[in-house]
Amino acid sequence: MKTKYFLSFFLLIQILLLQIIPFYPSQIEEWYSNGFYPMLSLFSRTILGSIPFSVGDWFYFILILFILKWIWNKRKTMRSQWKDTILSILSFVSVFYFLFHVLWALNYYREPLFEKMKIQKEYSDGDLLAFTKKIIAKTNTVHYQITKKESLKVVFPYTQEQVFEMSGNGYKNLATQHPSFSFSQRSTKKSLISLPLTYMGFGGYLNPFTNEAQVNYLGPMYSFPMTTNHEMAHQMGYASESECNFIGFLASVKNDDLYIQYSGYSMALRYCLSIWQARDEAVFSQLLKTVHPGIIKNYKESEHFWKQYDTIIDKGFHAFYNQFLKVNQQKDGMESYSKFVNLMVNYYKKKDF
Repeated sequence: MKTKYFLSFFLLIQILLLQIIPFYPSQIEEWYSNGFYPMLSLFSRTILGSIPFSVGDWFYFILILFILKWIWNKRKTMRSQWKDTILSILSFVSVFYFLFHVLWALNYYREPLFEKMKIQKEYSDGDLLAFTKKIIAKTNTVHYQITKKESLKVVFPYTQEQVFEMSGNGYKNLATQHPSFSFSQRSTKKSLISLPLTYMGFGGYLNPFTNEAQVNYLGPMYSFPMTTNHEMAHQMGYASESECNFIGFLASVKNDDLYIQYSGYSMALRYCLSIWQARDEAVFSQLLKTVHPGIIKNYKESEHFWKQYDTIIDKGFHAFYNQFLKVNQQKDGMESYSKFVNLMVNYYKKKDF
């Protein structure tokens, strides 16, 4: 009973500490994100990376069974022993909450990437238009190099396991320019819960307890490498969705393989076009005319896939995750995924692809 009281009180302490931690991003950056976490992450990936199945997914299965078993055993005494029941729940949440933050989630409180890389945060319509035209030209070029015909969609010749193997090349090339993005000891897995993830509307996730990058294997292959690189960025300790999209994009386009480059360019272009569609329909229509029809076919392939699973389930989970992101220092919520356009536009202002 004393342990339960202690753990319940410890949960309150953790919640209070997390109100203070956001005021010290440089300390989190130095002591955790560039100190303790990289060693822990490398250890986890080294131990679990060679296991062919998702240990993290099995962990969740076992945890759910444990919770159901506990509820079943407590069903008769839950009300009469309500105090003990509440303390048990708070104790469990306390341990779970502690492990979640210590093993990964303190990265939510690190220094923003735009500050570390000295990238401007805002951009003008003119900046976005110039960048969109530039990325259309590049995506068209890579698309034509692969298909040799503007009207054909890109069909990936690789298995998902091969994509996992090949993704390291992009990070290796990226690290020559930005050493902080160096990556070793791959631990990327096809998620065992890919069907539920699809209904939830997610392409993948990082398991914070096992540090495995879980990728939804059911979606279109042309976007698979970009999703893989996004989840690998989470493994490196970047919690922000916009930052992981940006790092995943850089790792994709720096890859030696054209198909993986296409995955990065086409996904980034899609975000840019979506912004224009919401901002100015006339400009969007003009830009769309300059995109190869084969690229549009890939977009429609993706749209068709996700529409099959468009139910109230994904809307509910997106609403939940939207709030989760806002609580964890991402004030834009789900919109933060598209905020990586800010980073791209300003990063490439004076650079070529």
